[in-house]
Amino acid sequence: MKPDPLRLYQAGLAHHQAGRLAAAEAAYREVLAHFPRQPDALHMLGVLAHQAGRHEVAVELIGKAIGIAPKQAAFHNNLGSCHEARGDLDAALVAFRRAIALQPTLPEAHNNSGNVLQALGDCEGAIAAYRQALALRPAYAEAQDNLGAALQAAGRPEEAIAAHRQALALRPDHAGAQWNLAYALLLKGDFAAGWAQNEWRWRASGRQAADPGWSQPLWLGTPALAGRTLLVHHEQGLGDTLQMLRYVPLLAAQGARVLLRVPATLADLAATVPGVAAVIREGEPLPAFDLHCPCMSLPLACGTLLETIPATVPYLAAPEAVRSAWQARLGPAQRRRVGLAWSGSAGHRNDRNRSLPFARLAPLLDADAEFHSLQKEYRAADAAAMRADGRIIDHAADLATLADTAGLIAALDLVIAVDTAVAHLAGAMGRPAWLLLPFAPDYRWLLGRDDSPWYPTLRLFRQPVAGDWGSVVGRVRGLIG
Repeated sequence: MKPDPLRLYQAGLAHHQAGRLAAAEAAYREVLAHFPRQPDALHMLGVLAHQAGRHEVAVELIGKAIGIAPKQAAFHNNLGSCHEARGDLDAALVAFRRAIALQPTLPEAHNNSGNVLQALGDCEGAIAAYRQALALRPAYAEAQDNLGAALQAAGRPEEAIAAHRQALALRPDHAGAQWNLAYALLLKGDFAAGWAQNEWRWRASGRQAADPGWSQPLWLGTPALAGRTLLVHHEQGLGDTLQMLRYVPLLAAQGARVLLRVPATLADLAATVPGVAAVIREGEPLPAFDLHCPCMSLPLACGTLLETIPATVPYLAAPEAVRSAWQARLGPAQRRRVGLAWSGSAGHRNDRNRSLPFARLAPLLDADAEFHSLQKEYRAADAAAMRADGRIIDHAADLATLADTAGLIAALDLVIAVDTAVAHLAGAMGRPAWLLLPFAPDYRWLLGRDDSPWYPTLRLFRQPVAGDWGSVVGRVRGLIG
């Protein structure tokens, strides 16, 4: 008796929906063993592959399903999600738009196209897509939250806050919306509400640093620190930790014995912060301590408002031996020395907007100055462009740790950087630095100002419109001399 493809497929769906993924895959494959061109089973096998992070396989499987049944909007929508996950945003947008053309009333496709448009820097297009998704499904909490993120990226924080709150009215347990609301509040300068809201980051990101399994309690301002040992630990990016090391002297002044747990690249530098009792590299055994606090919870624990940011710099320095070695290596200066950092981690969620290609900095190199690269790593196109240009000195081989980078910065007259750890390092050292910002900046740089309350020696240069690095580089070039 020939198997019933519908019954087999429905069995697979039941397993899939119940989270029994291995059983679901077996059922879908059984369908295909008997009916190799069954498009729904091919499609769902692709969805399983996508869920498992095997995006190339997912694209192939869903592509086969589309070849058999080209007018299934859901197939194109899920293909778009696979392309987005593998980083091909242009292909993702094509797939989502094809899904919309086939089924204009599919709210998920409008929401997904909004996500891609926002990643591509088209905030207005993203806003329109999210609004269309909400017109089709008014109770669509994810689209409402995404609308808030797009409004924030468009420089409209009040509307962003309203959108996130509407998402939370629809789904109060939406951890992503709670965290996005924190960013919107902090960008607006509402620290009183924003830092407390930022504690949602643990649930939103799925990380466990707020509850790492230690028996010692989390410290968020109480109890009093006098006579207690407090472990302050790294949790996000290196720039975040560099920014928050400013709190160590304040904690020590309250009578705490402050231990710092940081990545190895930051350890020697962190040891120069006043008030540090000991630095523990991540992976090393922990000594005894009474309380712990993740770095990004320190502003909440210390009750930081916009007006009370502890902004005394420098609060860290290059180790003396490293600083002296760089001075000897560079020798006496003949011209003004300028350090450049133009790209951060490619894995950063906003890297497309915050980093720029080396070639875009070319006008700066016409200035009468000696230029030094502060990049530890280069993308292939940047490395080739640097070699072809020949006007910037490469130090990547000598930047093993952030202490090495600090030693080089100490020997420079000016640092020009995009929003990466280098900018935080220069600011924390009290060195003159110019920060190149995208139109939609990270929350810590606030809006509408060319200075930073976190770093007195930092000057901000903002894009006037999204993607306009040309005018930013032009302004900076005019000021270098």
